[in-house]
Amino acid sequence: MLFKKKNKKEDSQEKKELEQGYWPYVRRQFKKNKRALFSLYFVIFLAFIAVFADFIANDKPFMCQYKGSFYFPIFKEYAVAAGVSNWQEDFRNVNWYDLKYDMSIWPPIPYKNTTMDQDNAPFVAPFAKQKIKSNRWRHWFGTNKLGNDVFACMIHGTRIAFLVGIVSMGIALIIGLFFGSISGFFGDDRLQLSRGKVIMNILFFPLALFYFSRFFSISFFLAILVAIVVMVIGNLIAKLLDYVPYLKDKISVPVDIIVTRFIEIVVSVPVLILVLSVVAVFPPSIFLVMGVIGAVRWTGIARFIRAELLRVRSLEYIEAAQVLGYPKWYILFKHALPNALAPVFIAVAFGIAAAILIESFLSFLGFGIPIELNTWGQLLTQSRQAPDAWWLAIFPGLAIFVTVTLFNLIGEGLTDAIDPRLKQ
Repeated sequence: MLFKKKNKKEDSQEKKELEQGYWPYVRRQFKKNKRALFSLYFVIFLAFIAVFADFIANDKPFMCQYKGSFYFPIFKEYAVAAGVSNWQEDFRNVNWYDLKYDMSIWPPIPYKNTTMDQDNAPFVAPFAKQKIKSNRWRHWFGTNKLGNDVFACMIHGTRIAFLVGIVSMGIALIIGLFFGSISGFFGDDRLQLSRGKVIMNILFFPLALFYFSRFFSISFFLAILVAIVVMVIGNLIAKLLDYVPYLKDKISVPVDIIVTRFIEIVVSVPVLILVLSVVAVFPPSIFLVMGVIGAVRWTGIARFIRAELLRVRSLEYIEAAQVLGYPKWYILFKHALPNALAPVFIAVAFGIAAAILIESFLSFLGFGIPIELNTWGQLLTQSRQAPDAWWLAIFPGLAIFVTVTLFNLIGEGLTDAIDPRLKQ
């Protein structure tokens, strides 16, 4: 009897929490999962390192006073990389440590991932004797073949790993939300389009793919923009065709069947083989890798959204909005989609972990990633050339393992928190 009363008390507490709001309830449930909460805090810490990598490990000062003037070299470097500024004559092709400053403030690690210390190359171990002025210049994680500081490479590699994971899943999220939304909400009989619009979309879609492939080698994002512009032009022409009575008549488009078959085609293609095929053809580019991973990892998100919207679209508030005469697209994006996003966060968390693994795998094989970036996977590759350089395998391998595990634990915590039925 005591056990039953305790369960009833817990059930009443859960109902009270749910009445206060779904997302506050999810947040409280997630906080109860200590492993997931710790993983989230650790990921935030790694994200901080990724964002401020240039301020943690760099061979340039934060701030310096040189010849009576104050300079901020790291910020200046961002402006130069963006093409909006140029280095002063005194700072071109110089060793920043050789300059005589009136005052200077330096990062805690005096090396960048591209800095070469010829005195400690190749392959100097972390605990071996190093040719350094003081412990400030010590290579705490050792050096690689070129004399790059492995600690600095690890810090800057964190930025690459997070950039690939977040951007690629951002691309996958956009694609997955679009296809999953129209498939789940409209089904096979709810999307009514004019004959002219159907014809124009069928004609302009191959044209959009053609221009996408032409601009893909230049920039993935430019290719996406060009493809969108082509489809917009096709739909503008379709509006002009509405003046023809026959082409103005609306017909049902079986969008659910089309999207489902398209998802099955994408899923049937091995991800790694497709990614390797693309990156082997085009010049090495981190943006190309992010685009390709995003273009093949959207199917899980689309399936989650489709399944949720098949349930949500029959709820009373959606039917009420339809009776009131609101446009279907407005109902979809304003009311239906926000209430179907919960499973997406789970897919994104697991997807980021998978994207980091794919990027590390490509770097390990030497595909797609420019060699000067010194990513975690590239450090692992260098360990094959020197089996005795254990630090080139231990540190990046541990970083990949920990990061992927953290995102997986966050995904599991979200799974338990989002679905109340899974709560123990």
